[in-house]
Amino acid sequence: MTQANNPLHGKTLQSIVEELVEFYGWDELGARINIRCFTHDPSVKSSLKFLRKTQWARDKVEALYLRMKGLA
Repeated sequence: MTQANNPLHGKTLQSIVEELVEFYGWDELGARINIRCFTHDPSVKSSLKFLRKTQWARDKVEALYLRMKGLA
């Protein structure tokens, strides 16, 4: 199976979170995806720790990233 049509191919979760924070800021990101790692004392490190073990939250972050880039 090829990844040629996967817009997330080659993107790390860290780079996705950093781009979302740069584009939206923590407050707006927390409003769009209401998870504690974005709303209470947010940091990239704590967000990555949560998102790596919580698939449903990671799916929401990836979907928002695709919408931000105009790919979804």
